Amino acid sequence: MLKLFKYLKKRDWLMLAACVALIVGSVWLELKMPDYTKVLTSSVSAGNVNMSIVWENGGMMLLCAFGAMAFSISAGVFAAIIAANFARRLQSELFGKISNFSDGDINHFTTASLITRTTNDVVQMQTLIAMGTMFIIKAPVMAIWAIAKISVKNISWTTATLITVGVIIVFVALLISYAYPRFKRIQKLTDDLNKTTRENISGVRVVRAFNAEADRIEKFEAVNNKVTKNHLQTSRAMGFMMPVMTACMSGLTLAIYWIGAVLINNAIIPQKVELVGDMI
Repeated sequence: MLKLFKYLKKRDWLMLAACVALIVGSVWLELKMPDYTKVLTSSVSAGNVNMSIVWENGGMMLLCAFGAMAFSISAGVFAAIIAANFARRLQSELFGKISNFSDGDINHFTTASLITRTTNDVVQMQTLIAMGTMFIIKAPVMAIWAIAKISVKNISWTTATLITVGVIIVFVALLISYAYPRFKRIQKLTDDLNKTTRENISGVRVVRAFNAEADRIEKFEAVNNKVTKNHLQTSRAMGFMMPVMTACMSGLTLAIYWIGAVLINNAIIPQKVELVGDMI
């Protein structure tokens, strides 16, 4: 994987740096909005809310939201350009290398495998760079920054958050360990499917001459069923991700409110308003 970075040019690296800066800026703006929510909540709890406070803090929240959206869109555009340039360059290199293969090299690979490598595999790498640049960078930055921000509020809320994050990490690790070998197998089965399809199309006259349509259909169905079975296994496994993530996040929300209710109930009156803001 790391070897593929050599196909990124200086212009790509500059855009990548800009993309990282935009993502960090987007995270900062997203994490800034709860501060204004806290001010509004504290003002309501203290009973001294007025429209000037609402307009001021509400306006800042809108600015943060639009700013975060603009940063995210710009980062997405840069990531898409980087991924497209990478895919174009990689496909050109692959085509040039395949064109210079010796007879021994050509015999080492099947035609279907070479087609898969120059199309499907490159598209997957392009998707990884385009989507991964956004999520792989944003997720840890958001997690570390958010946990660091809430860690100074109350250890109970921080502990609940860390436990939830730990559960999610363990679940994702188990899911990846289950799905990864099957994704690799899908790559091999895709080669077999392309190979069978190519044989059927290029040799259609021979197949008809020997009346072997039923045999070729049976062979294609066997490979196609294997591909389907593996896709279903990985899709079912990945289908657990969102429900588990949603359950964890909903459980964390409940834990925050439950812990907050206990803390606010046990606090003295001057601290109650501050705790309500921190909880929100």
